[in-house]
Amino acid sequence: MTPTEQLKNEHEDIKTMLSIMKGVCKKLSSGEEVNPDHLEQILDFLKTFLDSVHHSKEAEVLYPALEQAGIPRHGGPPIGVMLMEHAIISNLIKGFDDAIKEYKEKSLNGTSKIIQTVTEQAKLLERHIDIENNVIYPLGDARLTHEKQAELLREFEKLEKERIGADKHEEFHQIIGRLKSIYDAQN
Repeated sequence: MTPTEQLKNEHEDIKTMLSIMKGVCKKLSSGEEVNPDHLEQILDFLKTFLDSVHHSKEAEVLYPALEQAGIPRHGGPPIGVMLMEHAIISNLIKGFDDAIKEYKEKSLNGTSKIIQTVTEQAKLLERHIDIENNVIYPLGDARLTHEKQAELLREFEKLEKERIGADKHEEFHQIIGRLKSIYDAQN
């Protein structure tokens, strides 16, 4: 497996979670209640996996390697734009966290804020993932040596163990499976 294949696999998990989140919004829009524990599990995935691990693999490991391989941060493929979008996504996650707090307090505003932040996150992340998968990662695959790719995979593994531990990734897979069955992620 290459570093970009690993990141693409993670993108599939992220896209599944986005679909789950859209299912949550569908229920909320129709006036149904959503289990606050499910919202907290989604938030944990977004904060811990997406923001702390996945984006860090890109920003701290892959993107610097791409720059060293001659892919500019600015003016070429949009590495700088991707990093800026990571910051926007972090802010949207904070907004989702605030919306959940309001929802748990039975605030009608919480429901609308959840729907709004999910809509914004989905729109941004779907485009963001498409650019990474189809523009940036193929350039990296073409420019990074097999040795460098093996080094990046080792750095990815170290980063993930340091940030979330050895078993948390599998726990997230289980959460995704459970939530997918509840919120019919085939929206």
